[in-house]
Amino acid sequence: MTTPDPRALVLVGPMGAGKTSIGRRVARTMGLTFTDTDKVVVRDHGPIPELFTRLGEPGFRALERAAVVESLARGGVVALGGGAVLDAGTRAALADHRVVLLTVSPRVVASRIAGAERPLLNGDEDPVERWQRIFAERKAVYEEVADVTFDTSSGPLADVVTAIVAWARRSENSNSGKIAKEQG
Repeated sequence: MTTPDPRALVLVGPMGAGKTSIGRRVARTMGLTFTDTDKVVVRDHGPIPELFTRLGEPGFRALERAAVVESLARGGVVALGGGAVLDAGTRAALADHRVVLLTVSPRVVASRIAGAERPLLNGDEDPVERWQRIFAERKAVYEEVADVTFDTSSGPLADVVTAIVAWARRSENSNSGKIAKEQG
């Protein structure tokens, strides 16, 4: 019998990619705990929109970094907020963990972000156009930290969950902190 991998399985990606819903399912399938770092921040400090208003984005990112470090230490499956990887300290904390990038197309994300309270999508600009710009700005950073990428734009989410679980089980045998990059 093998021992569970002590490295957390981390999901990163843009808003609306499905990190929380897929993360919950992956954790349940693998018999692991699940943590959403946005929920940790809200539990400890209050609603994210209020934190952005009161502390600005840099202040929020500092709280988020602490939530990420705490969550990674517990292990299991951890879903990060869309912008968490912008913080250098957060990226450094991910170095010894297995990181999955979830992507989604703009046409699909439109329905996922409609009506959501997301501070970075507020304003006069079309939310999908703003989302596309934010994703384009962050894409290289997501790819830098990720070991593997899965797109959530089509097909049942169960298929994405199955593919992530299969990849994670293969990666458990890896002795290094980072494994060979793959495309899902």
